[in-house]
Amino acid sequence: MDSMTQSAQISSSQGFADGQNSAAKESKLSVKDLIHWRDPKKSGVVFGLSLLMLLSLAAFSVISVASYLLLALLIVTISFRIYKSVLQAVQKSNDGHPFKMLINKDVSIPPETFRKHVDASLTYINRGLKQMSRLFLVEDLVDSLKLAVVMWLLTYVGAVFNGITLLILADILLFAVPPVYEKNKTQIDQYIDVVRTQVNATVAKLQEKLPG
Repeated sequence: MDSMTQSAQISSSQGFADGQNSAAKESKLSVKDLIHWRDPKKSGVVFGLSLLMLLSLAAFSVISVASYLLLALLIVTISFRIYKSVLQAVQKSNDGHPFKMLINKDVSIPPETFRKHVDASLTYINRGLKQMSRLFLVEDLVDSLKLAVVMWLLTYVGAVFNGITLLILADILLFAVPPVYEKNKTQIDQYIDVVRTQVNATVAKLQEKLPG
């Protein structure tokens, strides 16, 4: 009986772990499906809402946008609460609070989940700090020169676009580039290979001329 109980516990824990892994895979795939427009309705809603949010931030301050969004949410919930209360009074029903299930739902973040995300973020932060230290202390002269060129180009980009404009362009490209690339993958890969070859040849020539 003990062995059967242990095997049942092991199988249930494995099933729970498999369920978590499958849920994680589905969440990752859902993001990929959104930007590839697998479901045009969902992708259109997400793209429209994100673009509307960024355009609102471009026209108004962050405080104003957040206040308007929270105010709109409150108007919807208060109106629905009043409507259900009136409906219950007319029908003389005892349905109770319309948001009772949501109120009783546990929305707290488990400590394990919080620590997991903090540890993952800390890994990326430490990796980024190490990379920045390597670049700014010129461990590799070519890599530091590449960063200098990128920063120089960004000064011109910053003179033309602000941060919100860049986010709007990034949002549009995020939903526009994947389907275009998927339809023209062969031709685009050929152009990318040509550009990569030219860049590598130019970098090789620079490395030969640089001292050390």
